[in-house]
Amino acid sequence: MRVTQSMLANNMLRNLSQSYGQMGKYQEQLSTGKKISKPSEDPVVAMKGINYRSQLTEVQQYKRNIGEVHNWMDNSDSALDKATQAMQRIRELTVQASNGTYEEGQRANIAKEIRQLKDHLASIANTKVNDKYIFNGANTTEAPVDQDTYTVNNSDSTVDIPVSAGVKMQVNVEPDQVFNQQLFDDIEKFADALEGTGSDEDLDQYLDTFDSHIDDIVNTRADLGARMNRVDLIEDRLSTQEVTASQMMSDNEDADIEKVITNLKTQESVHRAALSVGSRIIQPTLMDFLR
Repeated sequence: MRVTQSMLANNMLRNLSQSYGQMGKYQEQLSTGKKISKPSEDPVVAMKGINYRSQLTEVQQYKRNIGEVHNWMDNSDSALDKATQAMQRIRELTVQASNGTYEEGQRANIAKEIRQLKDHLASIANTKVNDKYIFNGANTTEAPVDQDTYTVNNSDSTVDIPVSAGVKMQVNVEPDQVFNQQLFDDIEKFADALEGTGSDEDLDQYLDTFDSHIDDIVNTRADLGARMNRVDLIEDRLSTQEVTASQMMSDNEDADIEKVITNLKTQESVHRAALSVGSRIIQPTLMDFLR
């Protein structure tokens, strides 16, 4: 086959163009840090990247949900702790009032403190977090206890938040187990008995009543604590999954910088060699023969 000057020139231009393309590819990898800049360069890497990114996004969303779970549970636990302290104070006052040494006026003063503690419990039952009532089930916009009449109207529905794939965690406590109508009625009856003619035996009977309410709060708090421990385990697992997903995504998408730099330097050498050879082949012109 006859090789013409035009063929040599075209081949050199094609090879130089391919060399520029390779150097452009390596430059793109160094500037972005990624193996590919568009899916057509490697569909397999692109497809895996989408899957890994979706998995990482899902894990990060669950971690944000865990933050909301902590918000509900931590505030519920704190409120139940305060409720327990209030009920313990009511129990102490019950013991004092029923020992037979207090006069009528002193019992009336105890009744005043009892009513203040009742109001304190009602305010705890109406605890709001992020503008949501946390002791009224899924009805987070309405107060469960009317603090004027101490009427309880709470919802027993649960608030469930997804914390992992296929796992939803109940974040609220069942309010009827803690801040129920019977609690406020018993406290009011005890205050009335203190202000009336209740005997020491009558007042002493309220010890068992208040012990029962304290047990309900403690049991509810124990159930909440068990769920808090599980949330900690799930959060630790999500952190591990996030690290793993990030590592897999990096291995799939991120360019090996040392390798890319080496390839770029090699391609630069090839490019300079091609230019050198091209200049020698194309260099002869009519003027070269005439000289």
